[in-house]
Amino acid sequence: MKIRPAMLALGTAALLAGCQNMDSNGFLSSGAEAYQAYSLSDAQVKSLSDEACKQQDSKATIAPASSPYSQRLDKIAAALGDNINGQPVNYKVYVEKDVNAFAMANGCIRVYSGLMDMMNDNEVEAVIGHEMGHVALGHVKRGMQVALGTNAVRAAAASAGGVVGSLSQSQLGDLGEKLVNSQFSQRQEAEADDYSYDLLRKRGISPAGLATSFEKLAKLEQGRQSSMFDDHPASAERAQHIRERMAADGIK
Repeated sequence: MKIRPAMLALGTAALLAGCQNMDSNGFLSSGAEAYQAYSLSDAQVKSLSDEACKQQDSKATIAPASSPYSQRLDKIAAALGDNINGQPVNYKVYVEKDVNAFAMANGCIRVYSGLMDMMNDNEVEAVIGHEMGHVALGHVKRGMQVALGTNAVRAAAASAGGVVGSLSQSQLGDLGEKLVNSQFSQRQEAEADDYSYDLLRKRGISPAGLATSFEKLAKLEQGRQSSMFDDHPASAERAQHIRERMAADGIK
């Protein structure tokens, strides 16, 4: 989720546009062929996510365990749980001023210190819940299927090295960047909002942070200080939707 800078985001159009710029070895090709959905297995998606997350971590400044950021995130993580649909998760803080967070299909959850500076614990819980929703609801996998849905990658998947083995480190790093910076459709964003709301309720956490996080982001949007939700439903509208759900559930 970036306000460029969720919420922890992945839209197939943005992902395709970015990935089509990868090097000329044919990782992705342009044109109609790029829109063919390649049926990546769950294991392949996890392997790609493992490598993409490693590449992102290698370029980031990660807060040490002794950092107040890490200690705060540990508390938040304990409240949210340790898995997404059975997939174990691991949390880290990137010391970076951007207001951002993301989750990958392998359970890699990363929160930027800029987002933690801006939001209270309840709001960070809501943002992470939203990003977890993109994984749990299959948005991340579907986006990757489309992005990698080319003849070249299908051939690579059938090779001994598989998809991951066929990609260079720079290509994996580029894929990671696209996954972090790309955006989901408005429908997917709305679905992830509702997933976060339901997750927070299930975990005994107030969903109010979901509404107030959007309200804070709405103020940033007014000044265009971030692109976290470019092409997404307006944050003010999303906050209103959550408040309507809270009212229907008798939550103040």
